[in-house]
Amino acid sequence: MNEQQMIGMHAVLNGALISAAEATVPVTDRAVQYGFSTYESIRVVGGHPVHLSDHLLRLQKSCEGIGLVHPFSSAQIERWVGALIAADAISDATIRIQLYGGDHPMLFILASAMLTYPEQYYRDGVGATTYRGERLIPSCKTGNLLLNYMALADANRRGNFEALLVDRHGHILEGTRSNFFAFRDGVLYTARDGEVLLGITREQVIRAAAKLSIPVVYEAVQVEDLFAGLYDELFISATSMAAMPLSRVDGMSFLGSYRRTLAIKDLVRSWEMGEGQ
Repeated sequence: MNEQQMIGMHAVLNGALISAAEATVPVTDRAVQYGFSTYESIRVVGGHPVHLSDHLLRLQKSCEGIGLVHPFSSAQIERWVGALIAADAISDATIRIQLYGGDHPMLFILASAMLTYPEQYYRDGVGATTYRGERLIPSCKTGNLLLNYMALADANRRGNFEALLVDRHGHILEGTRSNFFAFRDGVLYTARDGEVLLGITREQVIRAAAKLSIPVVYEAVQVEDLFAGLYDELFISATSMAAMPLSRVDGMSFLGSYRRTLAIKDLVRSWEMGEGQ
């Protein structure tokens, strides 16, 4: 059995190694019914879970942010992630940690094939749409994903890769599964920390910008300014994509070399491999 066949054979539930088929939740559980949960998605590269401690810290902060009390420590979860990697002989994959709260907390750890994208996406960019809506408690990564689902489904129906969420003030805050960045006069703009999910990759993007001597301003882009042509290079970031250029938003083209975006992407990916830390 090869590595790809092994991925997903097992899961972890509250520290116990189980078969993936047993990784189920009871629909009668109140936490499940209300989506009272937090989660993290983590890249595993060469058997090493990338930025694991950062992800577990954010998981804890998300739990604190919504009042999800659980008995599991970051050290325990780290061991359980390692146990799953060992059990399925995982080299490259995506690990998902899903934690449901309530009277009987359930922490699942599951693995799936690593999500990758064609090089064409980075060479030519991808499309996005705008969607009016604001996430509840945006700084927390929770299971409340109805807005994200609806916005992304709308974008996909229109042949686009991502949807950008626009708040009541006309600010583009973030994507349904990504953070949003835009260049204007050589300066990189992104929303303030309290307005969006504090992405682990977002932190690495900002670190890469500093390494490349690119100034960063924490100010959300006004959608009307975007369509007035005031920004000349756009990209989104997430664990699975690092930094991916946007070539169009709502049909308006933002074509270019994406030189700065790809330089940031290459740095972020190199750090995942432990290079140049």
